[in-house]
Amino acid sequence: MSSLPRRAKLKTAASKDEFSFLSELSSSSEEDDKEDSAWEPQKKVPRSRKQPVPKESKPKRMPRVKKHTPKISDGLEGMVVKEELNSSVAIADVNLEERKNEPNTVQTEKTAKTKRKNSAQSPLVRRTKKLKVEETSKDTNVEDENNSTEMPSTSTMWESTCKKEKNEVDFTFGQSPLKKMKTEMCPQGQPVKLPANASSIKEEVEMNWDIVQVLSERTNIELWVCANIIRLFNDDNTIPFIIRYRKELINNLDADSLREVQQTLEELRAVAKKVHSTIQKIKKDGKMSECLFKALLNCKTFEELEHVSAPYKTGSKGTKAQRAKQLGLEGAARTLLENPGALNLLSSIKPNVKGLSTLQDIETGVQHILADMIAKDKDTLDFIRKLCQNRHICIQSCLAKVSSKKVNEKDVDKFLLYQNFSCSIRNIHHHQILAINRGENLKILTVKVNIPDGVKNEFCRWCIQNRWRPRGFARPELMKILHNSLDDSFKRLIYPLLCREFRAKLTSDAEKESVMMFGRNLRQLLLTSPVPGRTLMGVDPGYKHGCKLAIISPTSQILHTDVVYLHSGQGFREAEKIKRLLLNFNCSTVVIGNGTACRETEAYFADLIMKNYFAPLDVVYCIVSEAGASIYSVSPEANKEMPGLDPNLRSAVSIARRVQDPLAELVKIEPKHIGVGMYQHDVSQILLKATLDSIVEECVSFVGVDINICSEVLLRHIAGLNANRAKNIIEWREKNGPFINREQLKKVKGLGPKSFQQCAGFIRINQDYIRTFCSYSSQHAESSTGVEVTNEKQGKKKSKTPVNVVLKPNPLDQTCIHPESYDIAMRFLSFIGGTLCEIGKPEMQQKINSLLEKEGIKKIAEGLQTTVHTLQVIIDGLSQPESFDFRTDFDKPDFKRSIVCLEDLQVGTVLTGKVQNATLFGIFVDIGVGRAGLIPIRNVTEAKLSKTKKRRSLGLGPGERVEVRVVHIDIPRSRITLDLIRVL
Repeated sequence: MSSLPRRAKLKTAASKDEFSFLSELSSSSEEDDKEDSAWEPQKKVPRSRKQPVPKESKPKRMPRVKKHTPKISDGLEGMVVKEELNSSVAIADVNLEERKNEPNTVQTEKTAKTKRKNSAQSPLVRRTKKLKVEETSKDTNVEDENNSTEMPSTSTMWESTCKKEKNEVDFTFGQSPLKKMKTEMCPQGQPVKLPANASSIKEEVEMNWDIVQVLSERTNIELWVCANIIRLFNDDNTIPFIIRYRKELINNLDADSLREVQQTLEELRAVAKKVHSTIQKIKKDGKMSECLFKALLNCKTFEELEHVSAPYKTGSKGTKAQRAKQLGLEGAARTLLENPGALNLLSSIKPNVKGLSTLQDIETGVQHILADMIAKDKDTLDFIRKLCQNRHICIQSCLAKVSSKKVNEKDVDKFLLYQNFSCSIRNIHHHQILAINRGENLKILTVKVNIPDGVKNEFCRWCIQNRWRPRGFARPELMKILHNSLDDSFKRLIYPLLCREFRAKLTSDAEKESVMMFGRNLRQLLLTSPVPGRTLMGVDPGYKHGCKLAIISPTSQILHTDVVYLHSGQGFREAEKIKRLLLNFNCSTVVIGNGTACRETEAYFADLIMKNYFAPLDVVYCIVSEAGASIYSVSPEANKEMPGLDPNLRSAVSIARRVQDPLAELVKIEPKHIGVGMYQHDVSQILLKATLDSIVEECVSFVGVDINICSEVLLRHIAGLNANRAKNIIEWREKNGPFINREQLKKVKGLGPKSFQQCAGFIRINQDYIRTFCSYSSQHAESSTGVEVTNEKQGKKKSKTPVNVVLKPNPLDQTCIHPESYDIAMRFLSFIGGTLCEIGKPEMQQKINSLLEKEGIKKIAEGLQTTVHTLQVIIDGLSQPESFDFRTDFDKPDFKRSIVCLEDLQVGTVLTGKVQNATLFGIFVDIGVGRAGLIPIRNVTEAKLSKTKKRRSLGLGPGERVEVRVVHIDIPRSRITLDLIRVL
């Protein structure tokens, strides 16, 4: 049944020839009579096919009916396209000529519905009323295609339809589109560019524009790539899976670009759905016209839709143009344009009717109608938009008149830069847009878009001479009405629309860039290199309530917790306690949170280290962000993980773990609380959450998790998994012991084929751990283990794998190679003469390198009948060491022994620092003086960025070490301006 929506969409894609036949059919009275006569025999067709449904013997009959019944809904408005999904009425892309011929067909349908309603029917027949209407329409189309004057038999029709569908399955993406390409077209995933006509994809809601074309224009990505991306997302593929295992189908796009395409696609679909619901509302109110219907289907943005549909909203008082039309002046307005010589406005005067009592009232009414027509015309709006692209349009902000009375003066000072601000919309920066919007929302700033008068003058001249020029001689008083209409239309309707569009576009771009910057910072932070194998002391600084301490083992187990009071005159006595703890647990690394009292605590430990107080231990310390630690410490997750521990001490544990394994600890905190972005409260929260969650999923998936030791919190962020599936995996592991191989994941409740496909490549199974477990099991309970697995498999409702599965460890399960490519990997191993035991060893690397030098990766991929990208993943998986972690390429925390003060700095001093945060206007760098310095964005040039270093994103991100020069110091405001020298 999962293929029903796909087949329904395919069958709705009728050709232009079919539409022309349908148009001729609906306009011919003879064909209408035949259609009417065909209703009676067709009423029995669905009944005969629906009655056997409850029977076990004929389970395949019903799906066949549902597959094909929606076929004809393209040509008829109001037909249900996907009945099984209870979707709304599809909006057909119908030209005006077809819609003129449509009433005959619709009338026929109404007649047939009336006959069936009046006749005695069973409840089953009533439920399938819409289905019957669509079947009759389908029969009519089949008749047209065969150019036959007789109605074909029902059985013949169904057979021809079925045959047709079998041919179509070969080039559609009904199941996983990529999986289809891998198994049928190209057995091992050879990429095939789609033909030109295959780039168009049927959407649930049809518009007058092609979603693939618009997506390509907005993202500057090739059509065939956009078509593939849409199919991939339609099939519920995740971004990490697509990036790693379907690279050939997206033309090597990175994760950020793919995420941008996904967001644009969702936005376009949201517009289409909103258009659909708007059309239904307007139809219900009886206000729909052909011109309005076409204008709505042309809308590509919410602003355009709002502009077109605003006058027709329920409860609206109506526009000036609508009130004038209600007085009967629309004919006069059209006559002024089409035949001005025949127009006599004096004949419309009605002294007793408000709005028609004087000639001036009539002229005003005609003016309002003409202004509305001009403002709603697509060609006119396209011209003014194009005109604005070549002119200097600027956005201006100034201090609001009422702000001084109602707003705090400190808040007003924050917007000092924008109290008399003006900038071209082409050159304005994203952070400036967000700052202006925030000031406007706080009632501190007043913002307006300034369009030069030259734009209006040229626009009016073009309208008079071209688009809205009367078709005959118009008297001077009539031309005056037309000129007034143009002025009124521009000032009252078009100018506000342009302002809304400009500001919406600027805000949308600024929000997206802010969110993307937040995402890049988050990725950089999550991929900070871990510091394994160390015992760490975490310190959560504080004044009155003391500094909370937590010592954790190399495996993140809590060894000891305590509270010390360093800043209340007891520093010397507490130093003895700290030294005793460090010596007892052999801990030489201290991690200090950067919150309240951080500077004083750092100075305290730096002083003791400089005096060699902790000898014989060589103690070092580092500062780490504690953003989100307090929120996490009182969360249900923390309570479950550390029951009975004081929340203040939990935050100290979290601070220490952030250095030991940043990814595993930071995924426990909601991303927007980590504090690596700006303006996160001013942007769309839905977009922000979706992007950050996707970044976390990407990072966790690419790093990979050991399925037998990872936590439930970490597991739920793997691609293809969620909270319920992660919980089921943990429960299965606790009940049945560790996973022996990846295939066992299929036995977990709720983990179907699609989820397994998405997550399998990112889950690791440590072979040393499994070998130890298997040897232990063979000595004690090898047979009982097999019985348990068999019983569990038999208990499942649907079993697609054999019951007697032999549980053997597979060394490929510790690599990034996907199970679907295991066969290719084995053939490649035999090709180079390697074995599974050599995975990750130098011998394997030597064999692979020698073969690549001799043959070349492209030739080897052709020999293995696979793609270069798939083969590269296999080579990486076979050559990487067993405990490989690509995060080791990134920077580790900056460990220190001494401290520098702000007063010690001098202009020109060269320092080494660590990037703390990246924003749209500059980079904040921690140079160890208690206050981050700012590198303005103009000082971050491409020449200064590292070329050889492996980077996850453009520009700088949190955690990177840089060499900077002090340019300016403002001690009263605690501001330091830096210049970037190079990236270390």
